[in-house]
Amino acid sequence: MDWVRDFYSRTGAWWEKADARITDRDLRRVRLLREHGGERGRVLELGSGYGTTAVASAEAGYTVTAIEISDRADQTARLARDLPPGALTLHKQDFYEAEPDGRFDIVAYWNGFGIGFDADQRRLLDRIATRWLRPDGVALIDVFNPFVWAGWDGDDEHLTPDPEAGYEHELRERTRFDPVTCAAVDTWWDAAAPDQKITQVLRCYTPADLALLLTGTGLTLTGIVVGDRVLPPSPQPGLDGLLRDEHEYLAVVRPVTGAS
Repeated sequence: MDWVRDFYSRTGAWWEKADARITDRDLRRVRLLREHGGERGRVLELGSGYGTTAVASAEAGYTVTAIEISDRADQTARLARDLPPGALTLHKQDFYEAEPDGRFDIVAYWNGFGIGFDADQRRLLDRIATRWLRPDGVALIDVFNPFVWAGWDGDDEHLTPDPEAGYEHELRERTRFDPVTCAAVDTWWDAAAPDQKITQVLRCYTPADLALLLTGTGLTLTGIVVGDRVLPPSPQPGLDGLLRDEHEYLAVVRPVTGAS
């Protein structure tokens, strides 16, 4: 996974003028914290990017610890400048190596789970279960949906600059989907430097696949959020949100009762 820091640092530099700000997406995530984890508490956010959701969560009254490996983290201090002392702690570090203090009521991983291989995801889930999450806590994990990503196989996108909105680069994106490994292969490059392509590989999981991945970790899937619908992890024939609409869903994961 040597590509991770460089990919998110470079793409972060392309988009930071437009995206390093709190938006409705961050406020929706705060609502999800409240709905599934309670009104207050300690939150550990993994892969926090620019820090927009972490700051929004701290503004809402949570005590937040954020971990981000890429240079996107350098924007967090600016966004957090009006927060009270102690409301937000940032670790610019690999979350497979970070050792934040104490246990957390909520562990959140927005728009990132699936980087690496199954063994990497299980290693992360083990850290959540054994080191970070309180026995009565909840993990909220965005999971890439293979049905929609598979439908994007072969797509080529051309993004033109929009300086007024903060997008200054002319970019190209090519998406492929590997049906054997169930992974999206997402390649980007600046049109001015076509020989400097960067690629992220995103392992996708159906809810059934995720439930299998969780087996033996001390965690269990208790619900999924698809768009605005909160559903049990039970059969949902014809669910358009998963089949066609949503490129990711939110997994609500809790410790298995009696697991240590």
